[in-house]
Amino acid sequence: AFGNQLIPSSMPLKKATVFLNPAACKGKARNLFEKNAAPILHLSGLDVTVVKTDYEGQAKKLLELMENTDLIIIAGGDGTVQEVLQELSDANVNLLSSCVQAVFSKIPIGFIPLGKTCTLSHTLYPESTNQVQHITNATLAILKGETVPLDVLQIKGEKEQPVFAVTGLRWGSYRDAGVKVSKYWYLGPLKTKAAHFFSTFKEWPQKHQAALMYLGPTERPPEEPEEKSSRPPLYVRLYRRLWLYWSSPLKEIPQEVTPEDWEELKLSTIELSIATRNRQLDLTRTEDFMDICIEADTVSKGQFVNRGSQKMHDPHMCSEGSQCIQASRCILQLPEGTEGSFGIDNEEYEAMPVEVKLLPRKLRFFCDPRMREQMLRAAVQ
Repeated sequence: AFGNQLIPSSMPLKKATVFLNPAACKGKARNLFEKNAAPILHLSGLDVTVVKTDYEGQAKKLLELMENTDLIIIAGGDGTVQEVLQELSDANVNLLSSCVQAVFSKIPIGFIPLGKTCTLSHTLYPESTNQVQHITNATLAILKGETVPLDVLQIKGEKEQPVFAVTGLRWGSYRDAGVKVSKYWYLGPLKTKAAHFFSTFKEWPQKHQAALMYLGPTERPPEEPEEKSSRPPLYVRLYRRLWLYWSSPLKEIPQEVTPEDWEELKLSTIELSIATRNRQLDLTRTEDFMDICIEADTVSKGQFVNRGSQKMHDPHMCSEGSQCIQASRCILQLPEGTEGSFGIDNEEYEAMPVEVKLLPRKLRFFCDPRMREQMLRAAVQ
């Protein structure tokens, strides 16, 4: 249907910039994209530019492409999404904090799941056991044009550049054990349980000490209208300028600054998780917040193995008995000499004191119309 439609010669082509990670899916991503997604994009009449994210230091070139693109397509896995956001932020230190409204918020983003872990696909597209069908469904959803707003987490250390995440941050024993699952590949379906079981041979219970300060949810502002009002006539603008020139200046009334109400908490947990609400998207909610899950450190070894298997399917799941907090901003302080790593969108970073700030509805992602309808129906119920 897309290929048979005629494009008038006077109509400009929409330009799409595809960020493709050839290393995703154990090096199969390029072949999967060229066989299943690329033909659909070309038949739709898009002017497609493919950029391979296979080397560092190309962020400045990417920014030049961004100025003349109508939509962005990220082809890969969770790591590719995080990598593209990070490369662009490295080229301009404050890209997502100052330019996202001018660039990213206006340019819709498509996600074609090609990687081993594709958390976003569970939110944007219906489940499918057939990989080829899943890729083609995602590509067609991009062409249909339905979008949903997704939150972003800005994670900043004391001296490091900020890291941006669309899923969340994990720190603790479940994450550490999950990273080692692939080492037990020879055990087949038992590899997940084996990785968590052998991790219990370390000092038990595995407690992670920290201090957490956080601010509560913030009220969601109303949606801004997509179309701006037309510019007033010349005589109206002249009248306004003359009136402002001759009128007496208004006295500025000093506004009282309300102190931020920080809550402080001492942690002793087996795992800490800070996640966006993107996995359980509610398009009608009136507050913006991220979920902080503090897992109890009193679990038995058997519970640890069973919950570890569950967390492989839903990494930011809050187990029974865990403490759940809703916050718009938080500061995580770690004891001096703390070792280990954070998992940020399934990418590994050194554990350090960080400030996590929620950037609500900063990115607009294409989604399957059926998923959007399902979200709205769930919100009404």
